[in-house]
Amino acid sequence: MTKFGRRKDSLEDMILEAARIALVDSGYDDFDAVYVGAMHPEGFLGTSNLASVITDYLGLVPAPAMRVESASSTGAALFTAGFHAVASGDCRRVLIIAGEVMTRVPTSKATHILSQVIDGDERRHGATMPALAALSTRRYMVEYGLTSRELALVAVKNHANGARNPYAHFQKEITIEDVMSSKLICDPLRLYDCSPISDGAAAVVLTDTPSAIRVAGFGQATDLISVQMRSDLTHFTSTRIAAERAFKMAGISPADIGTAEIHDAFTSFEIIGSEDVGLFPPGGGRRALIDGITQHDGRLPINASGGLKARGHPVGTSGLAQVVEIVLQLTGKAQYPHPQGVRYGLTQSVGGLATNNLVTIMEAIR
Repeated sequence: MTKFGRRKDSLEDMILEAARIALVDSGYDDFDAVYVGAMHPEGFLGTSNLASVITDYLGLVPAPAMRVESASSTGAALFTAGFHAVASGDCRRVLIIAGEVMTRVPTSKATHILSQVIDGDERRHGATMPALAALSTRRYMVEYGLTSRELALVAVKNHANGARNPYAHFQKEITIEDVMSSKLICDPLRLYDCSPISDGAAAVVLTDTPSAIRVAGFGQATDLISVQMRSDLTHFTSTRIAAERAFKMAGISPADIGTAEIHDAFTSFEIIGSEDVGLFPPGGGRRALIDGITQHDGRLPINASGGLKARGHPVGTSGLAQVVEIVLQLTGKAQYPHPQGVRYGLTQSVGGLATNNLVTIMEAIR
């Protein structure tokens, strides 16, 4: 994984940087396929045909290559596609790479690009990703009594974690007052409730050869594009179904998870996501946050890496970066405080406004 943040490197150079780290770490230099993920390089950079370009630059021609995209869960979907290629027996090993450069365009244009993944009718009436996230957040507050000061604890926790992660976009701790006094983006979400616009890349090698980490299970599900057509805004059905499938495949329960990376593009999404994957009951994510259970030294650390909130959120990369973080944590290689001796780690990635969500479970082989 590269460092996340406002990078001057090209998208291709960042992807190559991450890929070369993965190649050295794996010890492999040839692959049966290359899977590349980016959400919208056409909009952010005006570039396309990324899979072929990267395969050429890495000297891996004529390996089959393809690009995968599922909005902001692209990195997770990419990982799942690579898993299928190996598990089917079609490939023995594949190189999986994701990258995104978002900072070359003004914030207003980035917001416009990101809004293209939501329902067209709602978008025409002024909906943006922060606006829809705010609707969900406000509804959760009404249902479960979450206050803005309690919500701020997510940002405070994840900034403290990110300050210790050398890959993170934000390398500073913040206070509740910093969050509460930051600019109002869309009530009740403030600036520090929203993940940053970031650049970054990540890479993973998947192989049928036994190694220190096994992919134990994964699940994927979709939901209605139109938020107004959904029956409940306080949870994401796509995550719940994806989690059920992942745990069934892994043959374990949420009680077995020792660390998790949850998609916190907005602070409320960490709480909602932690409940949807089954780590806490509905409304229980709020209590776990207040009681410190989700701190890096708590009973069940969530986003020990800093999460999307502090590590950064280059949209096409984040789902794969979560996988990298869990691998680093399970193998004890993470350069930040994280739980030790954990057997199972989980990632949860959100595509669009929860229209294409994925849950992945990995196991450390002792």
